[in-house]
Amino acid sequence: MTEEPLSPAFNINVPPEHLEGHYADFASVWHNNETFILDFVSMSRPPTPTRTDEGGAVARIDAQVVTRVRIPAAQVWEVMKALQAQLGQWEQENPDRKLS
Repeated sequence: MTEEPLSPAFNINVPPEHLEGHYADFASVWHNNETFILDFVSMSRPPTPTRTDEGGAVARIDAQVVTRVRIPAAQVWEVMKALQAQLGQWEQENPDRKLS
């Protein structure tokens, strides 16, 4: 007699020191052969007008990574589906605040 495999039921706990989380202004996403890396970045001061070595005008943005998350490549589709589902739910709950 073969038993069916059990479905996982995760019980995820967040340590108290991590409950607040980190604010990030944007995320930088990159990858290697086996992992996708998400660097969540926070600006440390407002953009500053400056010039490149070639003389072009740019806005210098000083920022730092506040959290780096490494995701196995096999999990990227699951993360994307979860983000899409959460975005759809957020848009339904906030109809006047659609993201562009």
